[in-house]
Amino acid sequence: MPGPGGPRPLAADADRERLVALLREHYAVGLFGLDELDRRVGMVLSAQYLDEAAAAVADLPGVSAPGPAPGTATPRRAKRRRGHAHADQPAAGWIPTDERFRDPTTRAVMRVWIDPADQSRHYVPEPDA
Repeated sequence: MPGPGGPRPLAADADRERLVALLREHYAVGLFGLDELDRRVGMVLSAQYLDEAAAAVADLPGVSAPGPAPGTATPRRAKRRRGHAHADQPAAGWIPTDERFRDPTTRAVMRVWIDPADQSRHYVPEPDA
Protein backbone atom coordinates (compact mmCIF):
# COMPACT_ATOMS: atom_id res chain seq x y z
CA MET A 1 0.00 0.00 0.00
CA PRO A 2 1.43 3.42 -0.88
CA GLY A 3 2.67 5.78 1.79
CA PRO A 4 0.92 9.01 2.81
CA GLY A 5 0.25 11.22 -0.18
CA GLY A 6 0.78 8.35 -2.65
CA PRO A 7 -1.83 7.10 -5.08
CA ARG A 8 -4.71 5.15 -3.55
CA PRO A 9 -5.48 1.79 -5.16
CA LEU A 10 -8.92 1.52 -6.73
CA ALA A 11 -11.26 -1.18 -5.43
CA ALA A 12 -11.45 -3.94 -8.03
CA ASP A 13 -14.43 -6.28 -8.42
CA ALA A 14 -12.33 -9.08 -6.92
CA ASP A 15 -11.64 -6.91 -3.86
CA ARG A 16 -15.35 -6.18 -3.43
CA GLU A 17 -16.29 -9.85 -3.81
CA ARG A 18 -13.69 -10.85 -1.23
CA LEU A 19 -14.92 -8.24 1.28
CA VAL A 20 -18.61 -9.09 0.77
CA ALA A 21 -17.82 -12.80 1.27
CA LEU A 22 -16.03 -11.91 4.50
CA LEU A 23 -19.04 -9.89 5.68
CA ARG A 24 -21.36 -12.81 4.88
CA GLU A 25 -19.20 -15.16 6.93
CA HIS A 26 -19.28 -12.83 9.94
CA TYR A 27 -23.05 -12.40 9.55
CA ALA A 28 -23.52 -16.17 9.34
CA VAL A 29 -21.82 -16.69 12.71
CA GLY A 30 -23.99 -14.00 14.29
CA LEU A 31 -21.53 -11.13 14.79
CA PHE A 32 -24.11 -8.66 13.48
CA GLY A 33 -27.66 -8.59 12.12
CA LEU A 34 -29.13 -8.22 8.65
CA ASP A 35 -29.42 -4.41 8.84
CA GLU A 36 -25.73 -4.12 9.72
CA LEU A 37 -24.83 -6.56 6.93
CA ASP A 38 -26.79 -4.43 4.44
CA ARG A 39 -25.09 -1.25 5.67
CA ARG A 40 -21.60 -2.74 5.41
CA VAL A 41 -22.20 -4.34 2.00
CA GLY A 42 -23.45 -0.95 0.78
CA MET A 43 -20.17 0.60 1.96
CA VAL A 44 -18.15 -2.00 0.04
CA LEU A 45 -20.17 -1.75 -3.16
CA SER A 46 -20.21 2.05 -3.26
CA ALA A 47 -16.51 2.51 -2.46
CA GLN A 48 -14.25 3.79 -5.21
CA TYR A 49 -10.98 3.10 -3.39
CA LEU A 50 -9.79 -0.06 -1.66
CA ASP A 51 -9.26 1.64 1.70
CA GLU A 52 -12.87 2.92 1.65
CA ALA A 53 -14.19 -0.58 0.93
CA ALA A 54 -11.94 -2.17 3.57
CA ALA A 55 -13.31 0.19 6.22
CA ALA A 56 -16.46 -1.99 6.24
CA VAL A 57 -14.49 -4.92 7.71
CA ALA A 58 -11.74 -3.12 9.65
CA ASP A 59 -13.36 -3.69 13.05
CA LEU A 60 -14.15 -7.38 12.55
CA PRO A 61 -12.16 -10.07 14.37
CA GLY A 62 -9.56 -11.90 12.33
CA VAL A 63 -9.31 -9.23 9.62
CA SER A 64 -5.87 -7.93 8.71
CA ALA A 65 -4.92 -4.64 7.07
CA PRO A 66 -6.54 -4.06 3.67
CA GLY A 67 -4.69 -5.00 0.54
CA PRO A 68 -5.57 -5.93 -3.01
CA ALA A 69 -7.15 -9.30 -3.49
CA PRO A 70 -4.72 -12.03 -4.51
CA GLY A 71 -4.42 -12.19 -8.28
CA THR A 72 -5.59 -8.65 -9.03
CA ALA A 73 -2.16 -7.46 -10.19
CA THR A 74 -1.86 -10.19 -12.81
CA PRO A 75 -4.86 -11.22 -14.87
CA ARG A 76 -5.81 -14.77 -14.03
CA ARG A 77 -9.01 -16.51 -13.21
CA ALA A 78 -9.56 -16.67 -9.45
CA LYS A 79 -11.55 -19.42 -7.79
CA ARG A 80 -14.90 -18.03 -6.71
CA ARG A 81 -15.56 -18.29 -3.02
CA ARG A 82 -19.06 -19.20 -1.99
CA GLY A 83 -20.66 -17.57 1.00
CA HIS A 84 -23.33 -18.87 3.34
CA ALA A 85 -25.83 -17.35 5.71
CA HIS A 86 -28.82 -18.13 7.89
CA ALA A 87 -32.25 -16.94 6.73
CA ASP A 88 -35.71 -17.23 8.27
CA GLN A 89 -37.32 -17.94 4.90
CA PRO A 90 -35.98 -18.73 1.42
CA ALA A 91 -35.79 -15.73 -0.91
CA ALA A 92 -37.37 -15.69 -4.34
CA GLY A 93 -35.19 -17.56 -6.80
CA TRP A 94 -33.32 -19.68 -4.26
CA ILE A 95 -33.14 -23.36 -5.13
CA PRO A 96 -33.67 -25.99 -2.40
CA THR A 97 -31.19 -28.84 -2.04
CA ASP A 98 -31.67 -32.24 -0.43
CA GLU A 99 -29.06 -31.30 2.17
CA ARG A 100 -30.32 -30.96 5.75
CA PHE A 101 -28.64 -30.78 9.14
CA ARG A 102 -29.50 -30.07 12.76
CA ASP A 103 -28.28 -26.69 14.02
CA PRO A 104 -26.19 -27.50 17.12
CA THR A 105 -27.22 -24.34 18.96
CA THR A 106 -30.99 -24.29 18.32
CA ARG A 107 -31.47 -28.00 17.52
CA ALA A 108 -33.66 -26.92 14.57
CA VAL A 109 -33.50 -28.92 11.36
CA MET A 110 -32.07 -26.65 8.64
CA ARG A 111 -32.37 -27.04 4.88
CA VAL A 112 -29.70 -25.71 2.54
CA TRP A 113 -30.84 -23.41 -0.28
CA ILE A 114 -28.61 -22.11 -3.10
CA ASP A 115 -28.85 -18.60 -4.56
CA PRO A 116 -28.11 -19.16 -8.27
CA ALA A 117 -27.07 -15.51 -8.70
CA ASP A 118 -23.85 -15.98 -6.71
CA GLN A 119 -23.90 -19.66 -5.68
CA SER A 120 -24.11 -18.69 -2.00
CA ARG A 121 -25.58 -21.20 0.45
CA HIS A 122 -28.35 -20.25 2.85
CA TYR A 123 -29.58 -22.21 5.84
CA VAL A 124 -33.33 -22.04 6.37
CA PRO A 125 -35.21 -23.78 9.22
CA GLU A 126 -37.46 -26.58 8.04
CA PRO A 127 -41.13 -26.09 8.97
CA ASP A 128 -42.28 -28.35 11.80
CA ALA A 129 -43.91 -31.49 10.44
